Amino acid sequence: MPMSTIHFLKIAPLLLAGLVTPALASASDGPLAPFKDELFSAQTVLESRDGGDFKIIDYDEMRDINGRDREPERRVKSDYVDTSVRSQQVNETLGFGPLKLPVTRVGPANNGRFTVIFIHGRGGDRRLGANDFSFGGNFNRLKNLAVRNGGTYYVPSVPSFDSSGVAAIAALVDHAAKRAPGRPVILACASMGSFICSGISRDKQAVSQLAGMAILGGAPDPDYAGTPAYARKLPLFMTHGSADKVYKSGDQEALYSRWRKAGYPVRLTVFQTGGHGTPVRMSDWREMLNWLLTRT
Repeated sequence: MPMSTIHFLKIAPLLLAGLVTPALASASDGPLAPFKDELFSAQTVLESRDGGDFKIIDYDEMRDINGRDREPERRVKSDYVDTSVRSQQVNETLGFGPLKLPVTRVGPANNGRFTVIFIHGRGGDRRLGANDFSFGGNFNRLKNLAVRNGGTYYVPSVPSFDSSGVAAIAALVDHAAKRAPGRPVILACASMGSFICSGISRDKQAVSQLAGMAILGGAPDPDYAGTPAYARKLPLFMTHGSADKVYKSGDQEALYSRWRKAGYPVRLTVFQTGGHGTPVRMSDWREMLNWLLTRT
């Protein structure tokens, strides 16, 4: 039987009770049970306002890269990962008419309790979002959060970052929504992959099938307020490095302030001194997903 987001949120505590350890249960602020929160969620907040919707997080390269990785930017220390999740991981090619879309799927093909779709940036493919050891183990954590909480995680190899790529991901959103009727679908886009999220925000059908979006170090979309996503008040969680030289943090902050003032459900986390790739490494997936899942 199809299950709505509201129904999911009501029964999630019962479904996940066996996964929540006593030490971390009190820290839960949404339906997803903790996974290595002591390593990924223990971040120092330098500034917080708007009820926590805007935050500046302390970031230090020596601590958060050199201290976290066994081989800086290549392989994280083993404490940060649990590779048993690979038993739930497959590479497959989905067919949408003439389009063939290679994806990595982690979790069930059908009836997942929620779905997360991650869109890589320029030069990436499905391997990036499925890599257990790069980016400080953050994708391994996302995979574990999905599987341990009964969800499904997709990483497609985006064919392009134009209208053709948007159409391919719209087809994947539709596929995910139909494989788990009535259950939440979250679209997360990093760097140039944010062009895909921008395109999806203009697709009425895709927007109607989404529960929220996340943008990690993405390009500002000054025309977003005119999209179906904005009209529907689709929850949006953005993260950005303050020293990003590709897309300026200040531009994203200005949009956040404008949209929030208008009553739009948006959050922005800025990593102080972080560069363009920092959000992919440092964004707290449990915080983002819990916030998005409890806003619809």
